[in-house]
Amino acid sequence: MDNKERIRIIEKSSWQVGPGVFFSTVIVIASFLPVFLLTGQEGKLFSPLAWTKTFILLVDAFLAISLTPVLISLLIRGKLRPENANPLNRVLERMYSPILVWCLRWRKTVLGINILALLVGGWMLTRLGSEFMPPLDEGSILFMPVTLPDVSNSEVKRILQVQDKIIKSVPEVESVLGKAGRAATATDNSPVSMIETIILLKPTDKWREGMTKAKIISELDAKLQIPGVVNGWTQPIINRINMLSTGIRTDVGIKVYGQQLDTIYQLSNQIRQALEGVEGVKDLYVEPITGGKYLEIDINREQIGRYGLSVEDVNVIVESAIGGTPVSNTIEGRRRFSINVRLAQDYRNSLEAIRRIPIQTAQSGPVPLSAIAEVRFAEGPPMISSENAMLRGAVLFNVRERDLGSTVQEAMRRLETSSGQMPNGYYFEWSGQYENQIRANQTLKLVIPLVLLIILGVLYFTYRSVKEAFVTMITVPFALIGGVFMVYFYGVNLSVAVAVGFIALFGVAVETAMLMTIYLNEAMQKLVAQKGNSAQTLTNADIREYVIEGAAKRLRPKLMTVSVSLFGLIPVLWASGVGADVMLPITIPLIGGVITSSIYVLLVTPVVFEMIKEFELRKYGKIDVLDVKE
Repeated sequence: MDNKERIRIIEKSSWQVGPGVFFSTVIVIASFLPVFLLTGQEGKLFSPLAWTKTFILLVDAFLAISLTPVLISLLIRGKLRPENANPLNRVLERMYSPILVWCLRWRKTVLGINILALLVGGWMLTRLGSEFMPPLDEGSILFMPVTLPDVSNSEVKRILQVQDKIIKSVPEVESVLGKAGRAATATDNSPVSMIETIILLKPTDKWREGMTKAKIISELDAKLQIPGVVNGWTQPIINRINMLSTGIRTDVGIKVYGQQLDTIYQLSNQIRQALEGVEGVKDLYVEPITGGKYLEIDINREQIGRYGLSVEDVNVIVESAIGGTPVSNTIEGRRRFSINVRLAQDYRNSLEAIRRIPIQTAQSGPVPLSAIAEVRFAEGPPMISSENAMLRGAVLFNVRERDLGSTVQEAMRRLETSSGQMPNGYYFEWSGQYENQIRANQTLKLVIPLVLLIILGVLYFTYRSVKEAFVTMITVPFALIGGVFMVYFYGVNLSVAVAVGFIALFGVAVETAMLMTIYLNEAMQKLVAQKGNSAQTLTNADIREYVIEGAAKRLRPKLMTVSVSLFGLIPVLWASGVGADVMLPITIPLIGGVITSSIYVLLVTPVVFEMIKEFELRKYGKIDVLDVKE
């Protein structure tokens, strides 16, 4: 074979495969459009993946039609061997051809089995749990107990020390650090009654046999049952993300809005009572909005008039005695500190001591504060929360030992049957991770149909035939079968990560189907070229013969396309460490979907293709022959 003949063959082959490879790459890029439209934390997490894959595929699409043919002409030298000269290809054909012939002979059975598998996959899909994002193991635990609002500093300090000692007694705990109240920052509005304890765990190889993080939390929760303290378990990073994005420090929260704090607190307790006993609901408690203790000093104006005092005189003395009065400043390096003066603690540490605070008068000398004012403790809100120009309370809980979606759905049904009608001016809404899940699901529901239409448009532009485009597109639901089966048997909940895996699967499945369609249409071109295109010269046996040739003779490139995807994904199944929790839900539907879509493309697509060509020959007296190279 001379050089011109070799170049001609390479050019013909490039014209045949190049456009299909290019447009299949465009389809894979289009399938990632929903990932770009995700917002919030899911968008920040997955957009780097989408951008990286898109740029790689853009370069790949350009190189497939430009550089690859040039490299083939330069690197492929010597005698060109036919497909059947490859021993691996011969073995694959011997295995594949009998199976394909059987499928073509029993077409209705094959289609029935696939439809049944699709129905079973749909049933499994309805049985899957749902969540916003797969729980990412941060390697540490955040313990957030809440005490009574009127707890004293000394008592919360004692509780904190007791809890830290109990936590440290668990063998898997490396270190523990607790904090009560707010930190030295303006953004931390935590009351003294809220404790935050960060628990660092030892490496997993030093854990007791059979221990998991969930078992460690269950053991700690059982040991830390202290009266007056409601436990809460989460992780440091996700806790901060939840608080910043939704204002809720647990997995799920129910925000109760209204005008009166007492009514809000009453409604919140009714909701809490309704949610008790719901499977999966853990660490359930009402955010305290009443029960705080306030020191009230009610000045008797008639009495201060007798002593020749004014309200301002009394307020200045009380403020100085209890709160302190700045008298000077001290400078240490670049830092400046105010020096305040107030009564010693022994003279202000009880109600009786405050009542005895002396008030100097001009005529009667010093008189006790109790002589001119009523001093008492009063109930009030420990902290007032507002949102959307309304007062707000919250019922908070975490979700463990069950998926988030099913837990919230059951909780909603429980509230509908037991909470009754909310008073006028009061309402509640769901927040936390469930709020993020609803937002992400709404985005995906809008965008995924649009992406499928874009893929269908690219296929039509490739084939110039709506029929051929639909034949390729029906690969997508059958590709989902394997993804659903894998997700179901792995026990993974539906989440944004799983949705991203299915989105990536769309493009891969269509890419494999396009290769099969290209080769089947090439076989039809050979058939028409040899026997003509009419019912007088063509038979169903001729169509079947060339369908088998188009499917079986080019088996190796199809399997190579599938194998590259599988070999790149399977190692993720054994991945461990930080990040594996997110990568596994993406990979599982991809692996299962690639397997089932490949089976469908190799066995069912030729069946459907043959049935379409037989229908065309029977109805129109000829078959449609597409030149997919153009």
